[in-house]
Amino acid sequence: MAPIVFEDTFEIVSINPDGKKFDKVSRIEGKGNKFDAHIMLDVNIDVYPINMEKRYTIALAPTLDLDGTPDSGYFNNQSGRDTLMDRYEYIMHGRLFKITDNKNLTPPKSEVYISFGGLLMLLRVDTSTAAKFDLDMKLFLLMKTTE
Repeated sequence: MAPIVFEDTFEIVSINPDGKKFDKVSRIEGKGNKFDAHIMLDVNIDVYPINMEKRYTIALAPTLDLDGTPDSGYFNNQSGRDTLMDRYEYIMHGRLFKITDNKNLTPPKSEVYISFGGLLMLLRVDTSTAAKFDLDMKLFLLMKTTE
């Protein structure tokens, strides 16, 4: 079974809500369809252009192996086995650096912060979904367009 700890389909609400800061990076803001999730994500648009009219499936997983084998820290797909990378269009690897509870929201939400080599993500989800994450957890972000 695939080791995905979070997956939702997001409608893009805005691109660069605070203005464009970098030539090749855009910050997208989206609202989840399955969960009442909110995301802000930096995307390298030189590699993966974003279209406001499309919806995107975004998943987070600790490993790319479909059988859940822990990530070794080295990429080697010499075996030709299928991985989660074969099912998505845009992949980043990063580390979860902060989890906070925002009790000012109704209902209360948790905020999960992940850095992908300087590209940042904020995922606001219910506290039960955030319980699947641990501080300093290494995660792969997987993204694809959804019809």
